[in-house]
Amino acid sequence: MLPALRIQLCRVVIRPAPRPVAKIQQCQFHIARPISHSLRCRSMVGKTWRRWLVTSNNNNNDHNNNTPENDANATTKLKQKAENAKIVINKLKENIPTHENIYTIPNFLTFSRIVSAPFIGYLIMQHDYQLALGVFALAGITDMLDGYIARKYKLKTVVGSIIDPAADKALMTVMTVTLAAQHVIPIPLAALILGRDAGLVLAAFYYRYISLPEPKTLFRYFDFSIPSAEVRPTMISKVNTALQLALMAASLTSTALGVPSTEIMTALQWTVGGTTVWSGASYIYSKDAVRILSRQK
Repeated sequence: MLPALRIQLCRVVIRPAPRPVAKIQQCQFHIARPISHSLRCRSMVGKTWRRWLVTSNNNNNDHNNNTPENDANATTKLKQKAENAKIVINKLKENIPTHENIYTIPNFLTFSRIVSAPFIGYLIMQHDYQLALGVFALAGITDMLDGYIARKYKLKTVVGSIIDPAADKALMTVMTVTLAAQHVIPIPLAALILGRDAGLVLAAFYYRYISLPEPKTLFRYFDFSIPSAEVRPTMISKVNTALQLALMAASLTSTALGVPSTEIMTALQWTVGGTTVWSGASYIYSKDAVRILSRQK
């Protein structure tokens, strides 16, 4: 037979409040022998049913036994919950984009390279190839320095990963247009280089838009301290960029100093054309070229 269970008094009191609150007062149990039992109380608050489940284990002691073992177990559980909370917070810090410090020496060096691009273009249009070659060499030195400093002193930023190739493309675009205008490099090759770069720029604008966290405003769109996507150039793209820069430098030296020869220049131009097509295709078919830092659900 079931053990005898007698409820002496169970009263439910509902007090008016912004959100109705139900309290169970003076709920006592008399147990004939040690068992586990439960009492379910219901009260109608508006149209919502609320249930209260009272569970008790009667071991001839009070319902809550504060023993050293229970205290130790509770402390262990609290520590475990704290550790789990720390892990969750660290993951959130990694996944949620925040403002980063963009005012670093590598970023300033990269920005100086962007500024030098129109100046080099002006010198080419003025047929001052020797001075243009000197400024171009200085820009190449800053390109090596900013990467070295960023790696050595851990100053890498998401913005730096974007503006560094953008600086190379700005320099490449200006020199390609001006050298083609002066008939130093073939116009079809210049069109191929510029077409690939235009496609990459459009893709960059698209990925910036879809990865930018809400709210999507024009100010936040151009606020590069809010990282949203990281560009990872493919290996063939790095090779192509190096060959393009070599072609620009060789075009300046061939005009200003008469070296290298025409045969070498022709071979270099064909090589650059082939790697340009290859690198453009690598961005289309590579899954690791762009990494979205935050995805909108």
